[in-house]
Amino acid sequence: MLTTDEHKKLLETARTIRHSIIDTTMKAGGAHIGGGLSMLDILVILYFKYLNIDPSNPDDPHRDRFILSKGHGAIGYVPTLAERGYFDKALLDTFNKFKSPFGMHPDSLKIKGCDASTGSLGHGLPMALGMALGAKMQKKDFNTYCIVGDGELNEGSNWEAAMAAAHHKADNLILFVDRNMQMIDGPVEQIMGLEPLADKWKAFGWETLEIDGHDMIELSKAIDYALEIKGKPTVLIAKTIKGKGVDFMEDQTKWHYGAIDSEKGKQAHLSVDKMYADLGI
Repeated sequence: MLTTDEHKKLLETARTIRHSIIDTTMKAGGAHIGGGLSMLDILVILYFKYLNIDPSNPDDPHRDRFILSKGHGAIGYVPTLAERGYFDKALLDTFNKFKSPFGMHPDSLKIKGCDASTGSLGHGLPMALGMALGAKMQKKDFNTYCIVGDGELNEGSNWEAAMAAAHHKADNLILFVDRNMQMIDGPVEQIMGLEPLADKWKAFGWETLEIDGHDMIELSKAIDYALEIKGKPTVLIAKTIKGKGVDFMEDQTKWHYGAIDSEKGKQAHLSVDKMYADLGI
C-alpha cells in the first residue's frame, strides 16, 4: 500500500521520465514512443517501489529480475533505468546512435541493469518463467516480473509459457499485460482479437486481475496482492493508453513508432505538464 508521500514521489518520477522520453525521442530521430509511454507507470512503480535491486550492484544474485518482453519499448525502459541510477542520464543523448549501448531494443550485454535482451516478441515470458523456476531450484527468494504487450499475445510461445508456469506453480512470477489496445498494424481487437482475455488467463491457471495501468494506487494494491498468492503465477492485465500523457499521441496507432520535431516536442512537454498539474503534481 502506498503512503501519500510515496504516491506523490512516484507521480513526480513518472512525470520526469515522460519528459525524458520525449527529449530522447527527439534526439534519436524517432522511437516506439506510444508503447513506451503506455507502460511507463508500471515501470516506475516497479523500479521505484517494489523491485529488490541495487544499481551499484546490478549482478546481485539475490536481486529481483525484470524482463521487458515488448523490447521495442526500450524508449520507456532505458530512461527509467537512467533515472533509477544505473548510468549517467547524459548517455540518453546517444540513444540509437552509432556505438551507443542503447538501441531500439535492449541489449543485456550493453545496458547496466538489463536482465535480458528482448525484442523478438513472445520470448520474454518464457525467459521470465525460466528465471522464476531457476530461483525455486536454487532456493532463492527473488521474484521475476515481466511486461508483455497485448499485441504480443498473438505469439503462441506466450501461451506455452503460460501453461508451463501454471503447471510448475510459479508463484514467484508476476506478469503485466500492457493492454493499450493498439499494435503496429492497428487496433488489437481488429487485427487478432484477444477477448475474453481475463478468462483465457484464468483458464490457463493464473491468478488474474484487471487494473488501471496508470493508477499508482491500484497498481500498488494489485502488486501487493500478487506477492501474497501461493501455488500459481499472477497476471495483471493493465488497461493503459498508448502515448499516455501526450494528448496528440494518445490512443493513436500511428504513434506506435514516430519522430518528434522541436515544435511537436514543445507540445508534448506542455501536454505532460498539464496532465500532472491536473493531478496536483
